[in-house]
Amino acid sequence: MDTKELLKKVRKIEIKTRRLSDNIFGGEYHSTFKGRGMTFSEVRQYQYGDDVRSIDWNVTARYNEPFVKVFEEERELTLILMIDISGSELFGTQGQFKREELTEIAATLSFSAMQNNDKVGLILFSDQVELFIPPKKGRSHVLRIIRELLEYEPKSRKTNISNALEFLSGVIKKKAIVFLMSDFMDSDYEKTLRIVAKKHDLTGIRIYDRHEENIPNLGLVPMLDNETGQTAYIDTQSAAVRKAYAQQYSIQVKVFENLFHKNGAGTLHCRLDESYVKKLLNFFKSTEVPFLFNAQSPIENIFLQLDL
Repeated sequence: MDTKELLKKVRKIEIKTRRLSDNIFGGEYHSTFKGRGMTFSEVRQYQYGDDVRSIDWNVTARYNEPFVKVFEEERELTLILMIDISGSELFGTQGQFKREELTEIAATLSFSAMQNNDKVGLILFSDQVELFIPPKKGRSHVLRIIRELLEYEPKSRKTNISNALEFLSGVIKKKAIVFLMSDFMDSDYEKTLRIVAKKHDLTGIRIYDRHEENIPNLGLVPMLDNETGQTAYIDTQSAAVRKAYAQQYSIQVKVFENLFHKNGAGTLHCRLDESYVKKLLNFFKSTEVPFLFNAQSPIENIFLQLDL
C-alpha cells in the first residue's frame, strides 16, 4: 500500500469512526468507565454512612476503633487495545475482512478515549507480540494506531492469546481498560486471562462471519487454513461432517463466554453483517450506567441517522 492510498484510508476511517465517537460513544465511554480507575489516598476514622466494605481492618485493630480506606478517582484512564492480526482475521464474506472490522472498532474506541483525554495503547499479536505502542494521548497518536492497524504485516499467521496476555501483564503495571479483540480461535489461555482480569478491566470482543458458524452443502471442496497454510478436501455433502463442525464451533464460542464471565470480564459478539455500532452502544448502556438512557433520549436514534 503506497503512502497516498494509506493516508486516504486513514482519513476515511478517521471521518467515520470519529463521527461515531463524537456523536454516540464519547459520553457513554466516559460514563461507563468513570470510577474504574481508583487509587488509594489515605485512611481516616469511620463516619456514619461510610461503606463498611471500606473498613481497613489492620488499622482498625491497631487503634481499637474503626478506620476506612479513602480512594480517589484517577483523573485519566488508560485504554489498551489488544488486536489479533493472525491469518484467520483475513476472512470475510460480508464486504470486508474481520481485520477491517477490528480496525474500525479499535478506531472508534480510540477516538472515544481521546475525547475524554485518556491514554490509548496498542498491542498487535499473532502467536507472538508483533507490535506494542505504549499508551499516549492525542490525535496524532490515535492516527498512528489506525495507520499500524491498516498496514502492519504480521511475521506469523498463527494465534497465541496467552502470550499476548502475558506480555500485557508485564508492560502495563497500572490498572487499565483492556479490549481484547479476536475471533478467539485459540485455546489454553485461561490462566493468563484470569491474571489479567484480576488486575485490569477486561472485555473480549469476538469478531466473526456468519459463514463460520455452519458449513454449507457444496460437495467436495478444498479448504485453506489461513493460519497453517494447509489445504484439505472436505466433503461438505456429508451431514455428519457439517454437524460435527457446527458443534465444535458452538463449543468454542461457549468456552470463550464461560472463561470471560467466570473471571468477571465482559464479552461482546460482533458479526460482520451486523452493526457493531449497535453492539457497542448496547454494551455501554448495560455496563453499570443503565440510568443514563431512557426512551426519550435522542442518543437512541443518532446511529440510525448515520450513513454507515
